[in-house]
Amino acid sequence: MSYLEYAVQRVPTGPGKVLHVHWALVLLLTAVASIGWLMLYSIAGGSLTPWAEPQMKRFAVGLAVMFAVGFVPIWFWRNVAGVAYGLSLLLLLGVEAFGAVGMGAQRWIDLGFIRLQPSELAKITLVMVLAAYYDALDVRRASRPVWVVLALVLILLPVFLVLRQPDLGTALLLLMGGAAMMFLAGVSWLYFAAVILIGAGAVTAVLASRGTEWQVLKDYQYRRIDSFLDPALDPLGAGYHINQSKIALGSGGWSGRGFMQGTQSRLNFLPEKHTDFIFTSLAEEFGFVGGLSLLLLYGLILIFCVVAALQMKDRFAQLVTLGVGVTFFLYFAVNMAMVMGLAPVVGVPLPLVSFGGSALLVLMFAFGLVQSAHIHRPRGNI
Repeated sequence: MSYLEYAVQRVPTGPGKVLHVHWALVLLLTAVASIGWLMLYSIAGGSLTPWAEPQMKRFAVGLAVMFAVGFVPIWFWRNVAGVAYGLSLLLLLGVEAFGAVGMGAQRWIDLGFIRLQPSELAKITLVMVLAAYYDALDVRRASRPVWVVLALVLILLPVFLVLRQPDLGTALLLLMGGAAMMFLAGVSWLYFAAVILIGAGAVTAVLASRGTEWQVLKDYQYRRIDSFLDPALDPLGAGYHINQSKIALGSGGWSGRGFMQGTQSRLNFLPEKHTDFIFTSLAEEFGFVGGLSLLLLYGLILIFCVVAALQMKDRFAQLVTLGVGVTFFLYFAVNMAMVMGLAPVVGVPLPLVSFGGSALLVLMFAFGLVQSAHIHRPRGNI
């Protein structure tokens, strides 16, 4: 849809855009980020450094990014979706060529002021390109094999590149996010049923390949599966993370030990306490009530995304908004399932709460797309 077509439908322009910002969403995002700052302050022993203060600054930059993206018309983001997707693929290739290595994986590009993780960017550019793809495609053609194959190619390219880093967690999120976009676009459920059957066979093959010449996963990834199925097999090795996580979750009880009173994080029993396992620190200090409160805030953000999408008439805007909501859901659902022992430990951060730069800024960019779709949707009176 061109800018002229949008203007005819009475889309906000100029200073009027500020009035149509989804301010409730901004407040919710800030509330969740504030919980993150509180926990980072606590696990650092009552200090803003080394985690809370940098995270506050990154969120401020993220807010600026969100507003900058939101004030740009949504049709612009549709037109550059392919370019953004291609750029993310080039960055993923760049990781292989000159990426920085950390914790046994090559996932980052060091830009000096920030270590960019292109796989995080790929999650959102995949949503953008699939939304643009299905926006240009007639709904009646969405389930035809040739168009399904093309969508799968768009999904599997970044998945393959991320698996090479290796980063199984992000690859799975890309795969699930892409599948959700296809479902939202109207692809027949029969394809998903077939994929589930094939997936069950693939899982069997992956497990059967262990110890053979054609082993699919890395040894440490198999150890993560073992520790997921039975953490007691190696309580001081592969099962250490999840055992300590469960101890922290259980010791929090109903209302928690109290702010800055968590023993698992303060005494460094809990690994990655400021990133992947920060939810267990929250649950230990604030208990079931604290964990549920965070979950309710996440739920409200999801509800606002769905309600906003239902109010939009443009297909690209709808799909992008729902796609961002699904990606956000996968972030926190997988992280929480992981730290509670309901899913293997795959290294997925808790959105807006875990310490990190790339994930936070990319997520704020994604919510900028939601704001853009919301601000520029046609209205009766401006």
